[in-house]
Amino acid sequence: MKAGLVYDPIYLEHDTGDHVENSRRLVEAMSYLKETGIKEKLTCLPARPASLEELEMIHAPEYISYVKSKAEKGGGWLDPDTVMSPKSYEAALYAAGGVLAAVEAVMKGEVDNAFALVRPPGHHAIHDRAMGFCIFNNVAIAAKFALSKFNLSRVLIADFDVHHGNGTQDAFYADPEVLYFSTHQYPFYPGTGWIDETGTGEGEGTTVNFPMAAGWGDEECLRAFNEVLAPVARRFQPDLILVSAGFDAHWADQLAMMRVTITGFAQMTMILKELAAELCQGRLVFTLEGGYNLRVVASSIKAVFDVLLGNSKVDDPLGKASMVRKPEGFDEHIEAIKRIHHI
Repeated sequence: MKAGLVYDPIYLEHDTGDHVENSRRLVEAMSYLKETGIKEKLTCLPARPASLEELEMIHAPEYISYVKSKAEKGGGWLDPDTVMSPKSYEAALYAAGGVLAAVEAVMKGEVDNAFALVRPPGHHAIHDRAMGFCIFNNVAIAAKFALSKFNLSRVLIADFDVHHGNGTQDAFYADPEVLYFSTHQYPFYPGTGWIDETGTGEGEGTTVNFPMAAGWGDEECLRAFNEVLAPVARRFQPDLILVSAGFDAHWADQLAMMRVTITGFAQMTMILKELAAELCQGRLVFTLEGGYNLRVVASSIKAVFDVLLGNSKVDDPLGKASMVRKPEGFDEHIEAIKRIHHI
């Protein structure tokens, strides 16, 4: 099993200072992959910058120009959460292009699957605006790219970041070629992603939101994947699966209140890998989104790579959270989602 790693030092040049989304996330992750011996088992894939034409598949030309100009003027804030430095435009080009490089390698059979360790993240960025630490929507650009360059018919995007990927949902809300599935804490930033947001027009039914209560964890996420994602994926029959992998649903993450473990992330990865093997010749590409506890991010990325490589043992150095009373109502909630999506 050949697993691809996309990484480039340019991602560290997106200098956000003491912002929670900072370069230490990737420094720690890459160090841990090397320290644990996983990195030498991976196929390193060079990142490349996305072209303007590729960015414009999702983003407005005037917004792209604005981001470039902002960087040339020294950076600054794009929105109350999203900051730029002079190198951030270049890093953002390579973040989007890094995911495209991963897609190319998987589609050409150079690797079986891949994980693009990029920053800035992307799933909140919308057509003409940055949001939530995100400048360009890396996974949405990758979906459009795969559909056009490789003449695919259908792409599935699964998003397990603790925050709803509003930008990704917006990009494909009326598009029957892309199925967007998201588990996320709700109500929480950015306030979107309720169960009745299911798409519109020809895209009706191709947005599947599974909002989660604070305090839910592995059991609830795995049931969402097994009982909702798996049947809708089989019905959709994707040619490629893309994954927005955020590790901020972990119980130790400081920005959220869910109870997922590193083992839980590995188990979700296994479900996605098995679906890819069943439905689309194993074509599976992950891209990094959130996750702000450095140890959690590093250990979770290693756990994902363990699964992608076919390793049977996954390490979880943090284990489970201390026992707390979980919110009730999950059974009724999942049944409501199943009814909406005719499962």
